Formats: sequence, structure tokens, C-alpha cells
Amino acid sequence: MTLTIEPSGQACGARVGGIDLAGPLDPETIGAIRAAWLEHHVLAFPAQRAMDDDALERFTLAMGGFGRDPFFAPIAGRKNIAAILREADETSPLFAENWHSDWSFQAHPPAGTCLLAVDIPPRGGDTLFANQHAAWDAFPEPRKAEVADLIAVHSAKLAYAPDGTYGAKDAGRSMAIRPSEEARATQTHPLIAAHSETGRRGFYSTLGYIVGIEGMVDADAFPLLQELAAWQARDEFVYRQGWEPDMLVLWDNRSVLHRATGGYEGHRRELHRTTIAAFAG
Repeated sequence: MTLTIEPSGQACGARVGGIDLAGPLDPETIGAIRAAWLEHHVLAFPAQRAMDDDALERFTLAMGGFGRDPFFAPIAGRKNIAAILREADETSPLFAENWHSDWSFQAHPPAGTCLLAVDIPPRGGDTLFANQHAAWDAFPEPRKAEVADLIAVHSAKLAYAPDGTYGAKDAGRSMAIRPSEEARATQTHPLIAAHSETGRRGFYSTLGYIVGIEGMVDADAFPLLQELAAWQARDEFVYRQGWEPDMLVLWDNRSVLHRATGGYEGHRRELHRTTIAAFAG
């Protein structure tokens, strides 16, 4: 296979052609995909008409294996695929509409995430990505020294604890979310982290899953985190990924934030999701 890589011309992202992900993928092809992934952070593979859940699992294994999804129930017959689902008549708040890096509250967060289009509405539903390497590179030099060595405290409690956004008060949602007391646990990571494969530094995660700064009182930490969150999602760092039927999108949780958008009211939307395990070196 001969891959074609078409950069988006935006802050990150590329469109990949010349490959059928449903077929066998040799080590050379996987290496080329990984190199493009590390360079562009987000890859879209259109027209994967033959790709099914089996192929999605094979691709995830080839890219590093399965990460753990603690608060999603898997789809029937699978252990590592979750459905990102919104029914046409659903009125609950949009899922994942705030900027985040998937499962950053884990001790070893996933390196990446895959989403495979199953049912795509005729309009809306774009996914936004914010390049956190670019955000760090452009951060004012005098400020870098202030935050470069800070340690962030991460937790899923605001989203997935029983009293969180997707807890007991969240009614009428079609997604199989399973809140838990486990969400109250905390984990620390550098606020400005070195990428586990490239070594390049960038902001890691953002306010929401980040619930504090180690050694800093909340009265000081939260204004700082709010300021940084606004910087991290500036327009010049953002790439908008539109969805097409039969498309697979792969992104790097170590270098981008992402969030969902709406605009498809009255239409069903379903994507199948896997997480790629932390890079083992």
C-alpha cells in the first residue's frame, strides 16, 4: 500500500488515503501510520467501507493495544469497544462538549483514541482538536518559567462520580455511561508534559479533569487553570474535523485536546470507540 498524507492546513490534522484498514496491515504500513500520527496528531481515514468492529480492534492492537475505559459499558459482544451514541430524539446535554484529553486521570493514560463512524448525521457533529504542542510553543516566554514545572492533580469526579455531570442527575441519555465512586480518585501528572515518543513538550490535559495544582491552594490554582484553559483552546491552535460515513479518526491524547460539537438535532449519531494503551517504549 502507498499511503497518501494530505495535511489539513490547520493547527494539526491530516487526511490519509491509499489504505484499506479492514485488510492486513504489515509492520511497514503501521510504522508509516504511526509516523504520520506523531507528526499531525490527528489522522482521518475516509471511505473505510469494509471496516467493522473486528477490524477496529485489530487496528487498535496494531497501534499499541487496548487502554482501559473505566466509565463506559462496552457494546454487546465486545470488551474494548464503546458506542458514542446520541439518538435522534435525545434531549440530554451533549456528551463531551468540554475540552479534555481522554482519561488523563489514570496513572497511565491512553496514548490515543480511535472513533469509527457507524451512523453519521447529514450535518453537524464535528470534533474539534487543539494542538497542545503549538499552544506551549506560542505561550509567552516570561510565563513559561512560571508553569513549566507545575504538577497537575487530575480526577474524574466532576464528570463520572455519582454526583457528577454524568451521574445520577443525568437522565435520558442513550450512551451506556457507568458512574462510580472510583471517579473520586486523584492522579498527578506534569502540567507541561514531554510526549512519550517524541519528547516534545506541551500542555497536558486541561481544567475539568485537572482539579488542582500540587502545592497550590485552590484560590490560586483555579484562576491560573482558567487562564491556561482559555489559552490552550485559542482559535490558532484548533483543528475542526468533519465526519463522513465510513470514516475512522485517530488522535493522540498526549498532544491534543478535543471536544464534541452539536448541530445535528433530530438525527441519530453513533461512533464506535477504542482507546490505545499508553506507549510502553
